[in-house]
Amino acid sequence: MNAAAQYRATIAVLAAVALFALSRPIQSAAGSKPASTGSRVADTNASPIYGVTIPVGFRQWELIAPSQEAGSLNELRAKLGNDVAMKAYRKGSLPFPDGTILAKVAWKRVSSAEYNSALGAPQGFVPGAVTTLQFMVKDSKRYASTGGWGFGRFINGKPVDEAQHEACFACHAAHAKEHDFVFTQYAP
Repeated sequence: MNAAAQYRATIAVLAAVALFALSRPIQSAAGSKPASTGSRVADTNASPIYGVTIPVGFRQWELIAPSQEAGSLNELRAKLGNDVAMKAYRKGSLPFPDGTILAKVAWKRVSSAEYNSALGAPQGFVPGAVTTLQFMVKDSKRYASTGGWGFGRFINGKPVDEAQHEACFACHAAHAKEHDFVFTQYAP
């Protein structure tokens, strides 16, 4: 199989895994509110620094792209976008407009006995336990000092500590500035 065919096959498998994974329930903050763009209010369900919460209904958003993180993380990931994000991706317009919300759902990558049996080799993988939920919220006024983006990273429905949130924008600024600080490219 040539490199192009292998690439297409890999993308097809990752997309299938992402769609399968998105059909599974995930632990999130019960009764969470949409990502906030109002004034900062102390909320134990909101990310430190940015005040981002887990948006209600994000699991119904469209798939932007699946991905796999090998190495020590060993994760399968699905990047999702709200309607505003998807319109911008389809148009190919940057910067993303205010109201854009991007989500990343990450799961441990685990071997699948069923897939391995069907494929005849140990090469099938599916999502295991959820590792993190991450969100980017575009509000150019509220988040002017961070390229217009607010960040939220959650484990078991609760935001991680402030130190982890302090690293968000620095990483995006160092590696994705030319694409409005967004790593994920649309996989049509």
